[in-house]
Amino acid sequence: MTSLSRRAVTILSTADAADKLRLTYDTARAWTAGEIADIGTCAPPDRPARPERPELLPPNRMPKRSYGGVAGRVALLHALAHIELNAIDLAWDIIARFTAWDLPRAFYDDWVTVARDEADHFAELERVMGLLGSGYGALPAHDGLWQAATKTADDLKTRLAVVPMTLEARGLDTTPATIVKLERNGDTLSPPVLAVIAEDEIAHVAAGTRWFKMLCERDGSDPITEYHRLIRAQFGSLKAPFNTEARSRAGMAPEFYEPLTR
Repeated sequence: MTSLSRRAVTILSTADAADKLRLTYDTARAWTAGEIADIGTCAPPDRPARPERPELLPPNRMPKRSYGGVAGRVALLHALAHIELNAIDLAWDIIARFTAWDLPRAFYDDWVTVARDEADHFAELERVMGLLGSGYGALPAHDGLWQAATKTADDLKTRLAVVPMTLEARGLDTTPATIVKLERNGDTLSPPVLAVIAEDEIAHVAAGTRWFKMLCERDGSDPITEYHRLIRAQFGSLKAPFNTEARSRAGMAPEFYEPLTR
């Protein structure tokens, strides 16, 4: 019988987005049903397999996002879909990469759920792009999110602090304003999808925060002090404004992030 970590590595090694989604759904179902019981050990690749398209560019070469017109909406949705595809891989990577950290089954339950949610998000964004006459791979994308994964590959606390607690939490801050801008430009397709994504991401940030706090408790460090130390080392500071209500629902009190503003 295969292990969860081996399934995770198989998904990370799958380039085609449709195949990655299919394997994600199948693995999540099998794990939940108990058909996969062993976490196992299987070293993940340094970076996930990617299809030939989209072309990956540095973040500073990406065109500015737009909220009006079909082309602008497609560009925005494409950028978000690329983030969600990376998020699928980040969930499977955290499962496979940190099996030596003596973590309970509930940890793996959380990240399997996150991977399945991110697959749903990608599928919905691609569906809307299809209604607008486009699809994933039609435009270039940037590789910034996986660069963050590379920088945190050797420490689980840093991975949790950087990815769910900072990068995903930033989505909680920005998505409500994005929805408002799209609605003002007459977009009736994208806002409902983004609203679902925003709600799901609260649970993802909560998972990262919960396990970060657990690891801090285990090694005797203060979670807020430790988060400040790690984020100052990685980013220097954080950019306001913050969605305090959504962050609080995710277990992140203002004391975590407000002292880190510029």
